[in-house]
Amino acid sequence: MSKVAVMVTSGYEESETMIIVDFLRRLQIEATTFSLTDNLYVTGMQKIICKCDVLFNETVDEYDMVFLPGGRPGGANLCADERVIKLIQRFNEQGKYVAAMCSGTTVLEQAGIINGRKVTGYHGYEDKLLSGIFVKEVVVADENLITSIGPATPFPMVYKMAEVLGVDPSDVKEKTLYNFAKGK
Repeated sequence: MSKVAVMVTSGYEESETMIIVDFLRRLQIEATTFSLTDNLYVTGMQKIICKCDVLFNETVDEYDMVFLPGGRPGGANLCADERVIKLIQRFNEQGKYVAAMCSGTTVLEQAGIINGRKVTGYHGYEDKLLSGIFVKEVVVADENLITSIGPATPFPMVYKMAEVLGVDPSDVKEKTLYNFAKGK
């Protein structure tokens, strides 16, 4: 079973985080929330408190993918955390998957891993993701990087994450009425 480490810090974007974890688990992909604070309980951007599975620790290196949600100040808090920067650099060097949404994409720039690679992010982030090739698409996959725009796009994001991990999301798309809604 594939494993995704979800980084959760103060000010995380709730919709991006919770929908990603929920649907990864529906897809039978192990999704573990790692608190980057000193507490399992982390308050999000909309003041929703998430109880994370574990505090950040070295087992994160055993995962196949790391996911960085956005949020305010979630994205900035991820960028300011040297453990996250080093983790992203390690995963990238090892060819492991790195996925990020919204302001979480700024961590990829901070870590120096998007040079010349296609990425997307929140509106206006073409000015923040300067070393990458900014593409105005909902989800962009370039080698081991997967990026998405923001709070309205976790469904196409999680399905792309599943696909790159070798999991067919067709059944879950059908059962959750994603197909009926035509991906909107």
